[in-house]
Amino acid sequence: MLYFTIRRLGLAVLVALTVSILAFLLLHLSGDPALALAGEGARQADIEMIRKTYGLDRPLAVQYADWLWHILQGDFGTSVYFKTEAGPLILSKLTTTLMLGLAALGFALLISIPLGVLAALYKGSLIDRICLAIAVLGQALPNFFFALILIMLFSISLRLLPVSGSGTWQHFVMPAIALGYYVAPAFMRLIRAGMIEVLAADYIRTARAKGLPARKVVFKHALRNAIVPVVALAAVQLGYLLGGSVVIETIFALDGLGYLAYQSITYKDYPVMQLIVLLLSVLYVLLTLASDIANAWLDPRIRVS
Repeated sequence: MLYFTIRRLGLAVLVALTVSILAFLLLHLSGDPALALAGEGARQADIEMIRKTYGLDRPLAVQYADWLWHILQGDFGTSVYFKTEAGPLILSKLTTTLMLGLAALGFALLISIPLGVLAALYKGSLIDRICLAIAVLGQALPNFFFALILIMLFSISLRLLPVSGSGTWQHFVMPAIALGYYVAPAFMRLIRAGMIEVLAADYIRTARAKGLPARKVVFKHALRNAIVPVVALAAVQLGYLLGGSVVIETIFALDGLGYLAYQSITYKDYPVMQLIVLLLSVLYVLLTLASDIANAWLDPRIRVS
């Protein structure tokens, strides 16, 4: 188990290093950063001054090494638009995005586990096809369009939930549903496949032959084993939810990392943009690492792979 953890940790470090290079190069993909910061109509002298002030006149390798060294020392730079340190600014928004991601993951599991179990118990029936149709609809329907439908229904028509903001738990209901419904089908299909496989196992037939209640067989014996792969998928999907919250946070004006990313792109705030990409990518890598370790602990067969 220790060797497996060290091997996965080394791989995570290499991935994080690669991500840091991509996050740094993000600054240069859209053209000359100095020209973008100076704005349209800027004089060449002003552009050269900005390029020298921010060290953009140095070779890319030198710029990256200097940027990474400052990141490792806890110096995350200064926001060009907000005129404040980028680190504290991003950390102040992280809580909102984490709350949204966890709420969306909880909603996805809340609807996918019952649907997956029902689809497996009634395999090939109308109930199975209805559950699969709900899953297909979840991935076919764009989350921004679904978010607009929720706003029209619960905010405009029924006036039950606030349209925008992040002051109370009610502000997170619609964003969590819109974001979580998109990832729920993956959980549902995984649970359905796992339940079908487990329900056909010998020990399940033995439990039924002993006269155990059907509810106990399904939830205590079958579901407990079928849900093991969901651990890995949940961690990976949480990373996706954190990184994919830009559109949803912008629609509902949630004061989180996603909305801050939208603002930093709009105002060409490159230091903040780079740091958000790096932070979310590293979080995704860490969550994937945690899922690998959890799976190896739950299933010893994975450790030898």
